Amino acid sequence: MSEHADLRDVALLLRDGDDVAVATEDLAEGRTLRHARGVLTVAGRVPRGHKIALRDLAAGTRIHKYGQVIGQATAVIRAGDHVHAHNLGMDAVDHDYEFGTGLVTITPATQIRTFQGYVRADGSVGTRNYVGIVTSVNCSASTARMIADQFRGPILDAYPQVDGVVALSHDSGCGMVPASEGGRILRRTLRGYATHPNIGGLLVLGLGCEMLGVQTLLAELDAPADTLIERMTIQESGGIRATVRAGTAVVRTMLDRLDERRREAVPASKLVLGLNCGGSDGYSGITANPALGHASDLLVAQGATTVLAETPEVFGAEHLLTRRAVSREVGQRLLDRIAWWHKYVEAGGGTLDNNPSPGNKAGGLTTILEKSLGAVAKGGAAPLTAVYEYAERVTEPGFTFMDTPGYDPVSVTGLVAGGATVVCFTTGRGSVLGGKPAPVIKIATNSEIFQRMREDMDLDTGGIVTGTTTIEAAGEQIFETVLAVASGQLTASEDLDLGRDEFVPWQLGAVT
Repeated sequence: MSEHADLRDVALLLRDGDDVAVATEDLAEGRTLRHARGVLTVAGRVPRGHKIALRDLAAGTRIHKYGQVIGQATAVIRAGDHVHAHNLGMDAVDHDYEFGTGLVTITPATQIRTFQGYVRADGSVGTRNYVGIVTSVNCSASTARMIADQFRGPILDAYPQVDGVVALSHDSGCGMVPASEGGRILRRTLRGYATHPNIGGLLVLGLGCEMLGVQTLLAELDAPADTLIERMTIQESGGIRATVRAGTAVVRTMLDRLDERRREAVPASKLVLGLNCGGSDGYSGITANPALGHASDLLVAQGATTVLAETPEVFGAEHLLTRRAVSREVGQRLLDRIAWWHKYVEAGGGTLDNNPSPGNKAGGLTTILEKSLGAVAKGGAAPLTAVYEYAERVTEPGFTFMDTPGYDPVSVTGLVAGGATVVCFTTGRGSVLGGKPAPVIKIATNSEIFQRMREDMDLDTGGIVTGTTTIEAAGEQIFETVLAVASGQLTASEDLDLGRDEFVPWQLGAVT
């Protein structure tokens, strides 16, 4: 009887040939582990979720995880060593990009699944029924919040078909050039929310003298014909108090009409699902992200749309996405956005490999290459059908990509502006993001964080590591949860009334 523990009982080898395995429990110094290449001795404590070397590696050696390069050794590494920031560094990204060489056919589902949604006049389907107060400028933000606050709490019990009144306030709208890149992004974001299927009633509120005015936002607004739309400016209405009184009356009238609407059964193909992650750890690319990827593929098989995001967090793994592009043009558009990001961060004195964050590193992630390889798993295996700029309306069915920053509120804001009616958000460290008007389903990568933050999490995928579930089974659970939430089931963040402060449009350019 061997005295050595089996590596498979305490760590995960993700691909044959990988140089490291991921610990599934804290490994104490001196512990001996048996694996296919022999026996190794743990040289120092390796925390759960972190990497342990399986063989001796010379300084400068490229290190593999997921069957891909995650960096290079910055010092001599011995079998059994903890592999992390002290001995693993960034490696040059020099991929030979291929386009469409890794296409996988997603067979259309034989059983058409449905959810209960709000069918809009333009054929889109909402998963929620909100009144949105869109502010044209920060000067009207406080007034918008005052109006929305009149409808928080028990007062909404009288309107069971209405999910709430949300003030979509922001920090810009004036002191900027409307035709600049930043101005175009802000206008596109605000219009995306104004025309969103989950917004049944819209009050556009401005000050009255801003550069991005109310009429500019409303001009040629392509909202569903059944969206109730009103406009107000504080200066025309007689000041803040008068505007709050008038705005409250306008919203109350909208609520009466919106409460007449009813959910009805619609095919799952009408869903647009945003895929995002935050507070990642060493398990993200092993549990929640690939499980969400499987759910994404199940939705694509139904004819639905899924949208991956966070461009800085696919950097280093973009070659895996270009291989799935349905055309060279689609793949090249992704590469063009990454090239834009290189210039953007260099102008600010940084580089794309400044990521991961301190929390990511504490959870076991070392380089952006490692983080990105895990992040792209959220996109499953389906072909990449389209690439969109930030907050651009998503129109193509199937698996798509949107260019957003990695900062979670800004990224999710872009996804929702593009039309996402539900968002799935994976986390290993415990991000507490919420969303309005699109609900956010939070998926824990490990059972420890799920139990510790039970009131903030919706699903636990930690069983993939312990063997109590599989990626496929967890993915099916996510898929079923998406349908249930789309039909009205509240998420943990909705139960806490989160989402008002997470509307954070991406700000670019000079403010004068």
